[in-house]
Amino acid sequence: MSQKRAGCFAAILAIALFVSVILNFSFLVSRSISGAKGAFPPKPGASPFNFGETVLKTPIPDKEGNQKRIAVISLRGVISSGESGQVEESSLEDTIAQIQQTKEDDTIAAVVLRVDSPGGEVTASDMLYEEVRKLRERKPVVVSMDAIAASGGYYVACAGSYLFAHETTITASIGVIMQALNYQELLGKVGLEVHTFKSGAFKDLLNGARSLTEEEKQYVQAMIFQSYDRFVGIVAKERRIPEQELRTGVADGRIVSGKEALGYRLIDQIGGFDDALEKARSLANVPGAAAIRYTAPVAFGRLLRFLSETPMRGGRLEVGLGRATQLKLENGRLYYLPSILAP
Repeated sequence: MSQKRAGCFAAILAIALFVSVILNFSFLVSRSISGAKGAFPPKPGASPFNFGETVLKTPIPDKEGNQKRIAVISLRGVISSGESGQVEESSLEDTIAQIQQTKEDDTIAAVVLRVDSPGGEVTASDMLYEEVRKLRERKPVVVSMDAIAASGGYYVACAGSYLFAHETTITASIGVIMQALNYQELLGKVGLEVHTFKSGAFKDLLNGARSLTEEEKQYVQAMIFQSYDRFVGIVAKERRIPEQELRTGVADGRIVSGKEALGYRLIDQIGGFDDALEKARSLANVPGAAAIRYTAPVAFGRLLRFLSETPMRGGRLEVGLGRATQLKLENGRLYYLPSILAP
């Protein structure tokens, strides 16, 4: 009798699970379709991008009935053109789409850019810097640094109108890094050889099967200094610090705390998100304005792609949560990253 009850219970549980999967599947499909048709309509005067809005801070009505708002955009994790996003093809494109939506929305008076990033690819960081700089020309952009805003994260932050950081924020790390793995000796131990046919002396640059020539080392180092010169130049211009003072001082790749960054004039003030929000309201002259955050619609196609690309191990679906403690740098890519995060 007990076996029969157990069988009935298992059958009921299986049916309930099946119904739950169907309902959730239907919900995702409907959200995806409605999102594509404009389930999150932009405010009047806004561009028709694919982000809706979530209210973070409700408005405090003023005598004039001001309806202006403050947009909050988050820049989190490694800045990369290859990281999956929510709406576009990458997190970089997602952030750029939010910046463009903010720029075109006439109801947005100012922006708070929350940065919690160790940096990332040189080109991706530069692209974001340029987008934030263009946004700053239209409306104030106040930067709020969280736990870390280092290297490429600080690079982007420099485009802000006013920079806040916590006393314990990790920031600066003004520098460029590129790494390549050399496995020449390992190949020799296992008896393998790599035969390379190339059209020019530098075509197999950073080939791990052989040592770099002195000419190649000089060439790569020149590329590093070219990106470094741009980084230092931007910091000098945006923070109004003599470039030579930076080169002989804090711009040697070191990381500093927010408190130290204030002394180096890399930021404007010690404070958190609420302080940045009040500063944005003040710069835009909209006291009590509501704060909103953009939210991406459920993208059914992205969900299917995620499921198809997620590795299966031992018949189990594994999903990693949280941040990796160590980054894996790709050969041949320039990075604005602290050296402590390099493998």
